[in-house]
Amino acid sequence: MEDGGRWSRGSDPVVMNPFDGSEDADRGACRSTWARFSSWLECVCVVTFDLELGQAIELVYPQDVKLTEKEKTSICYLSFPDSYSGCLGDTQFSFRLRQSVGRRAWRLQEDVYNRDAPATLQTEASHFFGYVYFRQVKDVSVRRGYFQKSLVLVSRLPYYGMFHSLLQAVAPEFFEKLQPCLEAGDDSQIYDLTLCKSRLHTRTERQNVLPAPTVLPSVHELDLFKCFQPVLVHLQMFWELVLLGEPLVVMAPSPTVSSETVLALISIISPLRFCCDFRPYFTVHDSEFREFTTRTQAPPNVVLGVTNPFFIKTFQNWPHVVRLGETKMAGDLPKQVKVKKPSKLKTLETKPGVYTAFKTFLHKDKILIKRLLRGIQRKRPSEVQSAILRRHLLELTQSFIIPLERYMASLMPLQRSVTPWKTPPQIRPFSQEDFMSTLDQTGPQLTSGLKGDWTGLYRKFFRSPNFDGWYRHRHKEMTQKLESLHLEVLSDAVSHTLAANQKTETEIIYHTLAANQKTETEIIYHTLAANQKSDTGIIYHTLAANQKSDTGIIYHTLAANQKSDTGIT
Repeated sequence: MEDGGRWSRGSDPVVMNPFDGSEDADRGACRSTWARFSSWLECVCVVTFDLELGQAIELVYPQDVKLTEKEKTSICYLSFPDSYSGCLGDTQFSFRLRQSVGRRAWRLQEDVYNRDAPATLQTEASHFFGYVYFRQVKDVSVRRGYFQKSLVLVSRLPYYGMFHSLLQAVAPEFFEKLQPCLEAGDDSQIYDLTLCKSRLHTRTERQNVLPAPTVLPSVHELDLFKCFQPVLVHLQMFWELVLLGEPLVVMAPSPTVSSETVLALISIISPLRFCCDFRPYFTVHDSEFREFTTRTQAPPNVVLGVTNPFFIKTFQNWPHVVRLGETKMAGDLPKQVKVKKPSKLKTLETKPGVYTAFKTFLHKDKILIKRLLRGIQRKRPSEVQSAILRRHLLELTQSFIIPLERYMASLMPLQRSVTPWKTPPQIRPFSQEDFMSTLDQTGPQLTSGLKGDWTGLYRKFFRSPNFDGWYRHRHKEMTQKLESLHLEVLSDAVSHTLAANQKTETEIIYHTLAANQKTETEIIYHTLAANQKSDTGIIYHTLAANQKSDTGIIYHTLAANQKSDTGIT
């Protein structure tokens, strides 16, 4: 804009016209940028405490992101600890909330991502993940005496490790500078200003003040050993409870412990996907509170993380409750909580423990427990302990799932049964009894040293949401494979048919042309021959006739003349 003035930054112009309040260019550029960035983040929220309203969203960025009132309310309550007294300073934790129905359609790029991503890292169509950095510090300038604010990253991706590290880098600066730092761009920019038909050109250099890059070993993995320190001896029990999708409540002293423990629990059956609901941090204000705490029906298949002591009474009817306290040491080793009867979970003073009547199907792996405890005594790094623990759990899950995968593969029709002109053959139904009959030769005992009732574990697994989710996913993959094979066979058949038809048509055309050419040649030949014969005959007979006539005339003339001459004489 020559007269009004326009700053241009690189190839993206930014309108700075004091006489025009339009911000269309700014918003257009912002939408374009966030349309790409939304693959990582849905939005950034700032939640503060208002003396009149309580928790309230102070800022949503970008501003054109539409959150429903229900979603805003959930984010407000889930972004603050239930009890502030024990959360002075900075606190990080995670939550998961259900999206409003019909919020928006599933995006194509997410389908592409989920097709290639491991099951445990896939995005969710119906839930958001929230990653929170909460700060509570004394502030005499605030009527309540404390500064309380949360910076929340809302995403569809379960990248706990990555977003945790991102908040550690961004949040402290945000709490010092607040909103402007969220929108601050690259310091190194080129600006052009056109005024009175003159162009001013300037460049601001990037300040070399960035810290060294952070290298993350994983975008999603947690420190399993740290999360399970007080319950290491019960790890086999938790693996079975999570595998079977049992209702489970984790009562923790802080949102950090609550969310990390829940996320660690659902990860211990990896690479099998946890197909039940889970809430790393759950409050009494959650919109699903009544749904999860009703006593008129059996508890749902969900893993909940809570901190409010009120829940002790609320979840008395739940079959499995883990009450965690602050980690205590017994000498060099962390003190292990004990298994207790659920009936003892009654008062707010309930001691830490695992309140359940569950009997494990498999025996404990005592060798693993001794190895981990010995690692504590030897000051083995937590990362190494977690790697040992993760490898053991991975091998255990694989030993359990490999027989299922092998049997499922046997239900696939043979490739030779796929024919082009018939519908694809059907995948044979899954028979639990047929599968059980295969365990003697191909069961988990081939790859795992754990003893116990594997058959009973499988039978209960068949009734769980995790089996249903696994079976549906595998059946879908096999169906797609069959359809792909059928299309391939059909394509080959069509190609051969077209090739054969093309050959037949070519031969017909060739023989027709050859026959036509031959017929035409013969007609021309016979015509020419006939014509030649006719012409020759005509000429011959004409010549003969003419010759005869001429001879006769001459003869008769000579005879007449001779006779006349004789008569005269």
